[in-house]
Amino acid sequence: MSMLLARRDADAVTTTRRVPVDPQTLAAAASIVEDVRSGGEAALRNHAERLGDLSPNEKIVYHRDALQAAFDSLPGEQRALLKRVAGRIEGFALAQRASLVDVTVEVDGGEAGHRWIPVASAGAYAPGGRYPLPSSVLMTVVPARVAGVPTVWVASPKPAPITLAAASVAGADGLLAVGGAQAIAALAFGTLSPACDLIVGPGSKWVTAAKKHLYGEVGIDGLAGPSEILVVADPSGDPALVAADLLAQAEHDVEAVPMLITTDPALVDAVDGELARQLEDLPTAEIARQALRKGFAVVVADLPEALDLATRLAPEHLALHVDDPETVAGQLTAYGSLFVGSFSAEAFADYGAGPNHVLPTGGGARFQSGLSVATFLRAPTWMRLDAPQHLVEDTAKLA
Repeated sequence: MSMLLARRDADAVTTTRRVPVDPQTLAAAASIVEDVRSGGEAALRNHAERLGDLSPNEKIVYHRDALQAAFDSLPGEQRALLKRVAGRIEGFALAQRASLVDVTVEVDGGEAGHRWIPVASAGAYAPGGRYPLPSSVLMTVVPARVAGVPTVWVASPKPAPITLAAASVAGADGLLAVGGAQAIAALAFGTLSPACDLIVGPGSKWVTAAKKHLYGEVGIDGLAGPSEILVVADPSGDPALVAADLLAQAEHDVEAVPMLITTDPALVDAVDGELARQLEDLPTAEIARQALRKGFAVVVADLPEALDLATRLAPEHLALHVDDPETVAGQLTAYGSLFVGSFSAEAFADYGAGPNHVLPTGGGARFQSGLSVATFLRAPTWMRLDAPQHLVEDTAKLA
C-alpha cells in the first residue's frame, strides 16, 4: 500500500519554524498596498480587475440594504442556518466578554486600574471565490460586535449571496467585493469605507503579506500561514475518525499541513488505509492529496513524548484521539484550539460550534491566541492620586 502520510522522526519536524510569508510575496504585496494608498479607488479597482476580483463596472461596495436583500433572497433553511450558527458564536463571545472585567486597585496615594475599551473600527477579511466561507464572516464580525466595535466592514472577493447574507446576520456595516493585498489596503486606508484601526481574518499569503506590511500602522490579529492540524493518538484511536480529522484540514488548501503523532505504529498504516478510502468520494480529493504530501506521521515511544512534541509544534488545531483525553488536555499548553476526544471533530469548530476558527499557525500558538472578543478590545490603564506625598519622595529619588 502506498503511503499518503510520510513517516518522519521527531527531530526532523521541529528543527525548522515555518515563515508566514516569503520575501518575494511580501515585496509584491507592499507594492500593491502602496499603490492603493496613493491611487485610491482607481488603483483599488485596477488591481481588483487585474487579479480577477472584479469585472469592469462590476459592483464593488455592498451597503447594509444590499446585504439584507441577499439574506432575504436565501431559502428559509439557509436563513435559519446562518442565524443558528451566528447565535452559537455570539453565545461563546458573550461569555468571553463577561470574563474580561475592569479593574480598580488601591495604590499608594490613590487608585489605579484598567478599562476594557473596543477599537473604533474594524475590518474583517473573509476568503471567497470558488469556495466561499460565510463562517469566516460570522467568526470575525460577530465577536467584533459583541466587543462593542462601532464600525465593522467586511472584504471578500466575488462574494456569493450566502457570504453577503452572513455579513448581514453578523451585523456588518458593509462589504467590499475585493480580495488579496488590495482589500487589506482598502480597509486600512478607508478607500471605500471608514478607515479601520484593526484588520482581522484568514486569507491567502497576499493577505498575510499586506497585513505584515501595514502592522504598526493598523492593528492585526496575526500572520496566518497554511492551515494545519495535529492529531495525537494512542492505540485507542479510531483510524476512520483520525483520518476524517486530518482530511478536514487537508481539503482546505494544497498548502495545508495534516500531522499525526502516535504511540502505535499499526495505527499509521490503518489511518493511511482510511485516508485512501475516504478520498475516493471526497469532492475536494485532489486538493487534499496535495496537502497530505506536505503532512507527516511520527511514531513516538510513549504519550509523554507525544505531548512534548505536540507542545514544540504548537499547532493551529490539536485533536486528541487518546484513551483519557481530559487528563491529557490538562498537560498541553501550546495550541490554537484543542479538540478533546475523538467525537470533538475539528470541523465542528470550523463551521460554528462556538469557539473561533481564526487561529495562529506555524507555531504562533507559542505566543498568541486565536481571534476572540479580546482581539477587538484594549485595556488602557488609569490612575487617580489624592495624597501622593510618598510617591513624590520616591520619584525624586529615582529621577
